[in-house]
Amino acid sequence: MTRAEKAAPEKPRMLRIEEIVNEAKDISTYWFKGSIDAKPGQFVMMWIPAAGQKPFGISYQEGNRFAVTVKKVGPFTTKLFNRKINEIVGIQGPYGRGFSGKGKNVALVGGGYGTAPLGFLADEMAKPGRTVFFITGAATAEYIMFRERFKNKRVRMVFSTDDGSCGHHGFCTDCLADLLSAEKIDRVYCCGPELMMHEVFRICMGKNTQAEFSLERYLKCGFGVCGSCCLDGTGWRVCREGPVFTLDELKQVSEFGKYKRDASGRRVKV
Repeated sequence: MTRAEKAAPEKPRMLRIEEIVNEAKDISTYWFKGSIDAKPGQFVMMWIPAAGQKPFGISYQEGNRFAVTVKKVGPFTTKLFNRKINEIVGIQGPYGRGFSGKGKNVALVGGGYGTAPLGFLADEMAKPGRTVFFITGAATAEYIMFRERFKNKRVRMVFSTDDGSCGHHGFCTDCLADLLSAEKIDRVYCCGPELMMHEVFRICMGKNTQAEFSLERYLKCGFGVCGSCCLDGTGWRVCREGPVFTLDELKQVSEFGKYKRDASGRRVKV
C-alpha cells in the first residue's frame, strides 16, 4: 500500500528546520533533514502548535533531506516565517497523486508560488534524452522564483512578468502558446493560479497536447476523510485522487476555472 492509498493519517514527524532560503519577495524555502520518499506533485501537511495545519507541495528532495517553498499570505504562513533554524514543526505525508513524469519533450508552466512543486519535477525530469522547458511567470521580477536553480542542468528557463521587468512582457500562457507552435511538446505540466491553469488547459486542448494540472483546494485533513476538497462534477478528492489531474479528467470537473470552496464550503470565484 502506498502513502497515497492510506486511509488514516500517520502521526506528525517533528522535524527541525535545517535551513531557510529566500527564493523571492515573501517566498522562502524551508529545508528539513529526513527521507520522505516523495514523488513530484505530492504534498505534506505541516503542523504548527496553536496555528493548525496546512498543505504544502514538496519543492526539493535531495538524498536525506527535503523542502517546501512557501509564500507568506496569511496567519499560518506568517507564523512559519517567524520560525527560525532549529525550531520544530510537524510534518505528515507525503500525500496525494503526483505528476506522471511522462514525455521526452515537455513544458512546465508555473505561475507565482505555484512554481514550487514544478521545481521538484524539473529536477527529476532533467535527464539525458529529455528536453525540459520551464516557463515561470509572476507579476514582477521580485516575485520570480528559481532564477539560478537550473543553470547547470538540462532545463531551458523562460521567464515572464506582467510588467516586463523580467523576461517576456505579458503572461506565461503567451510563452506556452508560442512554444507549442515552435516545438513538438509531448506533455505540459502546470501549477499556479486557477485562471492561468484554465488558460493553459484551453491552449493544450486547441493543440491536442496532453497536460497535467496541480489543483489547489481547501484541505482540512489531507488524507481523504473530511470531503472539504471534493470537486463538483466528479466528487474526486483533491487530497487523494489529486492534487494532480490530467486534462481529460478536468473535462469532467464542472467547477474548474470557475469557482472553488472556502473553509465553510461556500463557493468563491477563482
